[in-house]
Amino acid sequence: MTDLLAARAQMAMSLGFHIIFAVVGIAMPALMVLAEWRYLRTGDAVFLDLAKRWSKGTAILFAVGAVSGTVLSFELGLLWPEFMKYAGAIIGMPFSLEGFAFFTEAIFLGIYLYGWTRIPKRAHLAAGVIVAISGALSGIFVVCANAWMNTPTGFTLRDGRPTDIDPIAAMFNPAAFQQGLHMTLAAYSATGFAVAGIHAIALWRGTTNVAFHRAALAIALLLGAPAALVQPFSGHLSAVQVGEHQPAKLAAMEGHWRTEPRAPLRIGGWPDERTETTRFAIDIPAGLSVLLTGDPDAVVTGLDKIPRDERPPVAITHIAFQVMIACGTFMALVAMWSLARMARQPRVIAPKRGRVRPSAALRGSAAQLAESRPFLVTLIATAPLGFVAIEAGWTVTEVGRQPWVIQGFVRTADALTPMPGLIVPFLGFTALYIGLAISVVFLLYRQIFRVSVPAPSSGFTRELPAAPRALA
Repeated sequence: MTDLLAARAQMAMSLGFHIIFAVVGIAMPALMVLAEWRYLRTGDAVFLDLAKRWSKGTAILFAVGAVSGTVLSFELGLLWPEFMKYAGAIIGMPFSLEGFAFFTEAIFLGIYLYGWTRIPKRAHLAAGVIVAISGALSGIFVVCANAWMNTPTGFTLRDGRPTDIDPIAAMFNPAAFQQGLHMTLAAYSATGFAVAGIHAIALWRGTTNVAFHRAALAIALLLGAPAALVQPFSGHLSAVQVGEHQPAKLAAMEGHWRTEPRAPLRIGGWPDERTETTRFAIDIPAGLSVLLTGDPDAVVTGLDKIPRDERPPVAITHIAFQVMIACGTFMALVAMWSLARMARQPRVIAPKRGRVRPSAALRGSAAQLAESRPFLVTLIATAPLGFVAIEAGWTVTEVGRQPWVIQGFVRTADALTPMPGLIVPFLGFTALYIGLAISVVFLLYRQIFRVSVPAPSSGFTRELPAAPRALA
């Protein structure tokens, strides 16, 4: 393994590990805030139990995400010093703002975890809202920096070096909005369906705490399903932007070899770089031209217009793109099914005030979701797809930009450190991440599958070991 391949593999492994905790860190605070809000509206101890459990899970995942994110920041400087030398002054602003958002999230997460009986209820809920907002902003700022690597702006190139730097223009580059929106929606949909799938497992197997898992399932889908429905539209915006600024990446994503009008949209297929064809694909005539421009006769740039030494790995990029599209489409269909089942639930009217009782309405929706075993099985199958789509999407983003680390300006090979023996840190950090993953799974398993019994007076919970049937 060459040093370049080892460095790229280490970054891929580190990013692939960290991104899971990053997206959960964006979405889990929203879930715990929704659960606490329902508790304050209804006084139902089930929602209090949910908020406390989800806050503990958020803390665990936040800690691991902080560790893996710190490793990534060091890797940028140690493995790719020429990249940081070139780009540090340009994209320093979003990285700095991410640091502020991270510290804000950490401070208010501490207040949320330890302030249940120490601050007023509304102030406690506000602390959770701040955690949710700062977590989302933290992810957006990092994505702005990555978007700049795809569409670098905010500087003038003189004698091979960037001058006249405008950090605002760099941060709000042409790809920043599309990538930020797409990633944030992906975080909410992936986490929402993953949490729903976990509680669907408990309901499908049989559990002694049906009310708890039903309420969790309903809240998770209220977060994940709308995001999954909107996600294809944000993906379309991203594809149009990529077609305008990164035609080589778009051509690799679509397995599109020849520049032509009425370019077909390819579903599936296996790109063959030797013959420059995409085998076994289903072609929709003029589909790509229509999606990108709205004009079926529009010309779409193919890989034949890209020099061979500037083409990304086509097979990896195309297959990852197809995996992402397939997972996102399936999740959107399940989201439609979920919302349709919730909408069919009869509304419960309070006799005195003549309005829907919030607790009864949500419990009714939860029962409607949990009563169908085929639906529960579908949710269980859908649970990992959001994270598969995220990993595939980041593969498209990073591999599709090759051989550039900064599109059109700095090649990946030129940004590499001259230090030899990079296979050693790659293997070491791989072992570290495996150990962290095992620890996180064990801790989350204990948090999810312990049964809670509401205390009769205070509404707080005491935790008891789960009955064997809950884990059978």
